[in-house]
Order: sequence, then C-alpha cells, then structure tokens
Amino acid sequence: MRGMEFWPRTLFEFAGVEVTETVTTTWLVMILLAAASYAVSRRLSLAPSLIQEVVEALVESIKTLVEDVLDVDAWEVIPFLGTLWIFIGAANLVGLVPGLESPTADVNTTFAFAFVSYLSVHYFGVRFQGVRGYLKHYSYPTVLLLPVHLMADLARTVALSIRLFGNMLSGEMIAAILLAIVGLIVPVAMMLLHVLISIVQAYIFGALTLAFIAGGQVK
Repeated sequence: MRGMEFWPRTLFEFAGVEVTETVTTTWLVMILLAAASYAVSRRLSLAPSLIQEVVEALVESIKTLVEDVLDVDAWEVIPFLGTLWIFIGAANLVGLVPGLESPTADVNTTFAFAFVSYLSVHYFGVRFQGVRGYLKHYSYPTVLLLPVHLMADLARTVALSIRLFGNMLSGEMIAAILLAIVGLIVPVAMMLLHVLISIVQAYIFGALTLAFIAGGQVK
C-alpha cells in the first residue's frame, strides 16, 4: 500500500520517460484481466459451469440497469460499462496484494478514467442522436444555458476523478497508519473494508458515467 507517500515512485526510465509504479501496476492489471478473460471464455466454451452462471447473472444485472436508465438497446452500452466496472474494480483491489499499490490512489489514473467517462458521454450522445441531435442538449431548454452545460461537464469530470482518488488514497493511508500503530489485527478488518469500498467505488463510478450518458439525451 502507498502509505504516507502522496506521489507514486519512479521505477525506471524508458527512452527518457519516467515509468512509475502506477503505470506498471496498471499494465499488470490489464494483462491479468486479459488473461482471466481468455481463461473464462475458454472455460465457458468447453462446458457450462458455476462461472457461466456468475457471468450471466452479472451481465443480466448490468443489462437491467442500463435498460432502466437509457431508452436504447442496452448492448450498445454494456461492453463499455462492464469493462469500466471490472477494470476500475480490479485496479482498486490490486492494492491488497503485498508489494503492489492501487493505481486509483494516483490522481493521474483517476483523471484518465474520468476523461474516458467524459468522452463516452459525447460518443454515445452522437451515436444515439446524431451530431445535430446531440448538440441540442447544450442548448436545452435555451441556448443561454450553453456556458452552464459546458461548466457542468468540466465540474463533474473533475469531481468524478477526485472522488475516486480521495476514497482510494485515504483508505490506503489509514490502513498503513493502523498497521504501524497496532499491528496486524485491525488492518485485517481494514482490508475487508477496503474490498467493500473498492467494489462500491467502482460501481459508483460506472453508475455515474451511465447517468451522465443518460443526461446527454434530449427528451
């Protein structure tokens, strides 16, 4: 865990560019998720199992949520939203592994996620309504609100980034402080709480992204 260090450590340089712990851990998470996805797909192709039931239940839950919020084909959004949830959840949880730190405890990572969320709003807005239809969102109900819509886009993107960063960094710092003061027993409970917070924060991030996409639809 990051402990009391605010900025990620530089591990090495490549072509004159500093490569930090955050970058290497993020790539590690991506590689592990890709390997897990391949293993699960192979398993499902060989024989149905409990894994298939779990995956189907998860996908069905996402589908139901999307259908409740958006009046479009849910499968237009499910791949993106599901990937966002799984990736952020894994990035949050990787900090529990000794020697590794959660990439989401680095504001650069959470801002990157928030920027992806920001771009997805425009992408799905244009995809569902066309360019002209989507741009009406910025002049609804009156063109005088255009600056307000633009400022709201910026504010919610920054807030989305800071919310995830603050929750993950504070959790790691508290666990590190308790470990130094009282030993192992209390941090074990904190780790269990960290698991819950990691999953909840990933869900909130994805749910807010879905809400932003829905907010870009002109009624």
